[in-house]
Amino acid sequence: MEQYEADRLFPALKRSQSGGRASLGRRSLLRAATGGAFALGGLGALSACGIPAAGKSQGGVSASDHSAKEKVVNFSNWPEYIDIDKSGKRHPTLDAFAARTGIDVKYTEDINDNNEFFGKVKPQLAAGQDTGRDLINVTDWLAARLIRLGWVQKLDPANLPNAFAHLSAQFRDPDWDPGRAYSYPWQGISTVIAFNKKALDGIEVKSVSDLLDNPGLKGRVGFLQEMRDSVGMTLLDMGKDPARFTSDDYDAALARIQKAVDKGQIRRFTGNDYTSDLTKGDLAACIAWGGDVVQLKADNPDVDYIIPDAGLITSTDNLLIPNKARHKTNAERLIDFYFEPKPAAQLSAYINFVCPVDGGREELAKIDKAAADNPLIVPTKAVAAKSHSFRSLSDKEEAAYEGKFAKLTGA
Repeated sequence: MEQYEADRLFPALKRSQSGGRASLGRRSLLRAATGGAFALGGLGALSACGIPAAGKSQGGVSASDHSAKEKVVNFSNWPEYIDIDKSGKRHPTLDAFAARTGIDVKYTEDINDNNEFFGKVKPQLAAGQDTGRDLINVTDWLAARLIRLGWVQKLDPANLPNAFAHLSAQFRDPDWDPGRAYSYPWQGISTVIAFNKKALDGIEVKSVSDLLDNPGLKGRVGFLQEMRDSVGMTLLDMGKDPARFTSDDYDAALARIQKAVDKGQIRRFTGNDYTSDLTKGDLAACIAWGGDVVQLKADNPDVDYIIPDAGLITSTDNLLIPNKARHKTNAERLIDFYFEPKPAAQLSAYINFVCPVDGGREELAKIDKAAADNPLIVPTKAVAAKSHSFRSLSDKEEAAYEGKFAKLTGA
């Protein structure tokens, strides 16, 4: 998506007047654009297009690796999801990688929505064809689906010494890719409670229960349209583990949210447009994404956040190598480069999401001390211990759970 088109569709993404950083980043663009698990190539389209159901494939399929002769890697990523330096130069870390290795990175910002991207590449992947991409970056639930389908390649640990050594413990063993055999995280995304201190006018907010039940907040609470975030935070508030919940637990969490909807407690379910309402005070408090809050807080002292005692939901965007990619070794070298602390810090200093690299904090402090001290960018041990992932879902569960949530939100 060209920048002018992104600005037209999502005005909150327009560049800030200070520092040149997009005032709201890639995650906001995704959440604003996404229409849920069934839009543009969702689960129902799999069987309709003759694509095998997840779990029935034979595993990743390699191609002849042309990395030694073709010094290139084709990398597909999201808009505004890589570093830009203070002079406005785009992706200097990619330039540093190319200078060191002689590998040219053909960088394309052509992922605007997980479902849309899945719809774009699935015909080629299902047919066992090269997508023209050596490296892609997708959110954890789609990464899980691609792994289940056998459409991505197993990584070679010999080419990933930095990634293995420096990957933060909280990201090492997702249930959808145990031991990170197929993927490595690009960034983490924290889900927290954000609030406008002026709008709260003395009301204390410490938990999801406060959002759902405090009558002083009636009509001024926001929840997210993203099921995993809103339901996951509610499950935590109920004392349930989002990594191990049952269908009954899920239904109980939905019932809690439905009750708040019925009594007018929740103003609305939002994409990233909550940011405007929160800044103006139309929302006094809401479920929010940490990277947004970091940037909102820098521009508006009334905006702040809390991490509930019950914990927070953490998700990831992940680097994977599609089947039949021509330059697998080059792609693995690029993954490994971003697990060196210095490039990892340069990336985090610009985009402000969770750095998944141990050692990144020290390098980040040299660039931006405030960012290095922010637990939404570099989690402390206490915050990491309170971080929980929403468990991976079977196709049947995903269809049922997303359907129920869509009915609740009116999506």
